[in-house]
Amino acid sequence: MTDTLPPCPACSSAYTYQVDALLNCPECGHEWAPRAAEEDVIRDSVGNPLADGDTVTVIKDLKLKGTSTVVKVGTKVRNIRLVDGDHDIDCKIPGVGQIGLKSQFVKRVAD
Repeated sequence: MTDTLPPCPACSSAYTYQVDALLNCPECGHEWAPRAAEEDVIRDSVGNPLADGDTVTVIKDLKLKGTSTVVKVGTKVRNIRLVDGDHDIDCKIPGVGQIGLKSQFVKRVAD
């Protein structure tokens, strides 16, 4: 076995072992899934992790369903909120209003 197991997130013990799909710590008894923290991270189109309150820019023209309005490339969206579901981001775009965006169509920018 060439790969090493990560240390226990509860007590930092290096003596972790795997049973089925879970990792276990013999010192504190903690059990956890090996990739649970990595899967919950929402990333933008280039792989940067997103967080609540970030500023993003739209990377392609997006037609809004049910209207003739288009969100143009380069539109800056401030103070995003991450949510679960098909659309990862809830935000308010000036001139458009409250909408949901998919993280694959945005890129994080510095404020």
